[in-house]
Amino acid sequence: MIGHRNETEVLIVGGGGAGCATALHLAWRKVPCVLLERGFVGSQASGVNYGGVRQQGRDPAELPLARRAREFWGRLEELIGEDCEFAVTGHLKLARSDKEEAELIAYAETARAHGIALRVIGRNAIHEEYPFLGKAVVAGSYCAEDGQANPRLLSPALARAARKAGADIRENATVVEIARDGARFAARTADGAEVRARVLVNTAGAWGAEISARFGEPVPLEVIAPNMAVTEPLPYFLKLNLGVCGGDVYARQIPRGNVIFGGGRGEADAAALRARPLPEITLGAMRRAAAIVPRLAGATVIRTWTGIEGNMPDDLPVMGPSRTTPGLFHAFGFSGHGFALGPGVGAVMAELAVDGRTTTPIAAFDVGRFTGARFAPATASAAPV
Repeated sequence: MIGHRNETEVLIVGGGGAGCATALHLAWRKVPCVLLERGFVGSQASGVNYGGVRQQGRDPAELPLARRAREFWGRLEELIGEDCEFAVTGHLKLARSDKEEAELIAYAETARAHGIALRVIGRNAIHEEYPFLGKAVVAGSYCAEDGQANPRLLSPALARAARKAGADIRENATVVEIARDGARFAARTADGAEVRARVLVNTAGAWGAEISARFGEPVPLEVIAPNMAVTEPLPYFLKLNLGVCGGDVYARQIPRGNVIFGGGRGEADAAALRARPLPEITLGAMRRAAAIVPRLAGATVIRTWTGIEGNMPDDLPVMGPSRTTPGLFHAFGFSGHGFALGPGVGAVMAELAVDGRTTTPIAAFDVGRFTGARFAPATASAAPV
């Protein structure tokens, strides 16, 4: 492929859930597209996260996008032929103080305005209904529509479906240069291949800010590494996806018995493409998990892991059109909670790329909240992404 040059309509950089879903939605619309992924699809945050598929607890600005994504999740097997172990188990968000219980009550009103039904459960009722919960829990909020899935399966499944529909998805294709050349974008990969396109979609995850900066839109993205762990198989008792106010621990059990939990952050080096969990962070998450589910005390942790994720100061993604460069659209910085949104993000980005507008409200995610409009540079190149 060295020296090979392609012309296409839409170029997507980044093969996580958002990028692969964008390629799929474009292919369904018969729009030629090429996706360039530095490693393998889903090899970073999209494939190594907790696997929660939830609407509850999100910033209100994310709820329309979460609703759109949830519609896709509900039809996943029908649409792509694979279910990615998606299960509607419900999501139970727990309060550990009276103040947090008040937060749950207030949020239920917000969710209701977006068509999401939450059931707030008080102190006595929650222990009667869920006797495995510890004394640290004083209340909870239950969303029946929410659930969980296997993050390792989603991006590859979306990529397979996209390829089948006609998308050109290239793995191990490191972008070393990208620029806007007249009315088109041009990207060159490490093996010398060049792709030119009318539209550029930036779904490069923790490296998305590098691309936006090349086109005059620097944003304060922080690289993070959510710390994850899994136990030995235990008797199956925890069907729910559990979270807490404050988000410092979360847990779910898969039918074969392993309990997946997380909380806190490991170490990440985006330049070296390396991340590692930290023992002290894992121990802290273990203590918090055992406090809300005492049955986990004494369980053996058999593996810990993490991945590289992009985090924004306001915990909201950068998503929508560039303010400096016509034809450039961003979708990155999902701040540790983008896995469930991926299918919806793909639908929105395909609409922006083809129609120039979307039916889903995304104004809160505008890159302009961090930087005003500036002229884009004539050329841009930097470190590989």
